[in-house]
Amino acid sequence: MSTKIQNPKNEYTLAIVGAGPRGTSVVERFADLASKLTPKDGLLKIVVMDPFRPGSGHVWNPHQSENFWMNTPASFPTVAPERVSDEPGLSFEQFVQARGDGRRLTEVHARAITSIGPGTYPSRAMYGEYLEHVFDSSCSALEAHESFGVEYLAAEVLAVRPQGSGYQLEYCPVASGNEVQRLAVDAVVLALGHQSADLNPWQKQLQEAATTAGALYLPPNVPSDLDFEQFAPGQPALIRGLGLNFFDTMAELTLGRGGIFREVSAEPGHRLEYVAAGREPELIVASRRGTPYWGKPVVDQFIPDEIELRFLDVSDLIGHLAELRANNPLATLEFSRHIWPSLHRDVLFAYYRQCAHNSGGPGGFSAAEFVDQVERILSAEHREGSQVWMGELRKFIAQFPEIHWLDVPKLAKPFEEVGFGSNEEYQKAVQDYLVDNAQHSDGGLDDPLSCAIMTMNAGRMLVKELIVMGVIDEQSRIEEIQAQFEPLVEGLASGPPLQRIEQLLALSRAGIVTFVGPEPEFGFDEVSGQFTASSPWVDAEVHTARTLCEAMMPSNRVLQNNSPLIKQLLAEHVGRVHTWRNAEGESLPGSGFDVIGEPYRLVNSEGLAHRGIFVLGLQLSSAQWGTAIAAQAGDINNPAARTLKDATHVANEVARLAGFLVGEGLPTERV
Repeated sequence: MSTKIQNPKNEYTLAIVGAGPRGTSVVERFADLASKLTPKDGLLKIVVMDPFRPGSGHVWNPHQSENFWMNTPASFPTVAPERVSDEPGLSFEQFVQARGDGRRLTEVHARAITSIGPGTYPSRAMYGEYLEHVFDSSCSALEAHESFGVEYLAAEVLAVRPQGSGYQLEYCPVASGNEVQRLAVDAVVLALGHQSADLNPWQKQLQEAATTAGALYLPPNVPSDLDFEQFAPGQPALIRGLGLNFFDTMAELTLGRGGIFREVSAEPGHRLEYVAAGREPELIVASRRGTPYWGKPVVDQFIPDEIELRFLDVSDLIGHLAELRANNPLATLEFSRHIWPSLHRDVLFAYYRQCAHNSGGPGGFSAAEFVDQVERILSAEHREGSQVWMGELRKFIAQFPEIHWLDVPKLAKPFEEVGFGSNEEYQKAVQDYLVDNAQHSDGGLDDPLSCAIMTMNAGRMLVKELIVMGVIDEQSRIEEIQAQFEPLVEGLASGPPLQRIEQLLALSRAGIVTFVGPEPEFGFDEVSGQFTASSPWVDAEVHTARTLCEAMMPSNRVLQNNSPLIKQLLAEHVGRVHTWRNAEGESLPGSGFDVIGEPYRLVNSEGLAHRGIFVLGLQLSSAQWGTAIAAQAGDINNPAARTLKDATHVANEVARLAGFLVGEGLPTERV
């Protein structure tokens, strides 16, 4: 890919470090900006740097296994606003529709295209092909504009250092061995994505013990980087983690080994039967809650339009905060006091309204009367943070034996403090739990529990925006949101497609998968040279295996990341880690870089923000809660479109620094 350099009077160079979804989104934002700008007396040169193919980057390689699926429906993801024509900004759903004839897709993807619809879950390989399309077409649009140039360097960036009014990058081209080269630029976008990370002390201990004994320890990794051939056929393998990486591992070690899931019933929870190929390992799996993430409801949209929040309102919260700050300028919102009571009301209202809609009003009430009574109880005025309303609602619901109380927090730990007398008893309990999951999720918007979960997920989007706004108390974020609410909502709303739950059930019944139990304890027996796993809540023999796989991504903490660039930025004080402060005023290291403003500028060790270093994505985990790989297609101002909004801020600010935009005179965004 070439760049137009004609020695203009004014040349401004931007380096985008990282060419996965977020780096691609920035390139697309510049392409969109270029379409609105007349030629300028100057050149804005964009240099994209990544060791991997730009667009798909490291994680989204189109040539990876088709067994690795996305966990968002095809209608959701995009790295650009939706468009009305075939141009760089197509959403993924539009891309699939526009390429339905297969001319721009691989043969495998062309065959799969007919099965992709709004509520289906495509492979990550197919999404990677979309990302490459957006990157390539955006670069073509930029190169067609007289004032923009773009270049891709297949290289790993090793260092970014301030130099004069700009920055100097050290990088190692992929094709040149260890030869270090340098590049002077005016600004840098750090769109780094997933980075390698040091193991925690316990993981290091397991790894060292396994190495000494000749056992196999597989650390956290991107699934497409894992060599699944290392799993011996017919031999037990311990899998730690029952999130999305687990389902990738499960699929690759069954479907990828030639196994077949055969449909045998139309009944949810009993649809599939597994026909083994004989090359599968025995998977012994565990997580803290003892169960996998909840399979997603069968709906077309990430958050359907029918889902609404009646009690949790961001404008009301901001208005209330303004009142608090009239007396205390440093006042902030607390999750348990100001946010959860309202969101909890929304979740319960969604649940009981759908119960009444499905079955009619209980105990002589009409459906409308029952819903009105529930709403009246939920809407009663109480002092701030009061939970009195919940007691009143619980007493009201207790009158009707046919309707049970929805204990929302308990959904995070379905087997909490429940003991099981044998391994067989526990396997049956998990199977029953998964069947229950399948039946609820299959009901979609007609199922009360699915409505409650989707309502909680809608609330999560608003909580994310409040965190971005910086109005939530940091102690509350650490102890309440991330320690309590995150496990609840992630475990219920960030799970796999329902098809994966059906597959897991089939594998459990076939004896391919065995569940260890809640709060598992892992170790290594040096005498036998095997890993061990057991649960204090299951009275069963200790599970053993010569293989242990950590089914999770590398840690997303910049202090734990060990890539050369992140280590250099911290060691040379170019950047620093965000510092939390608890209620006692103590300092605690955060997970992400310290940044300021929107766009997010990197802050150095002296507390000064760089004029021209911007951060996107995973390393913003201290400024944002959750770091999605894609924005929701549709309105750029939707909280679920945060990644796209961040990229837009960066592109506009760099264009302003380059002299292409003045003040607030930014082009109007087209959506």
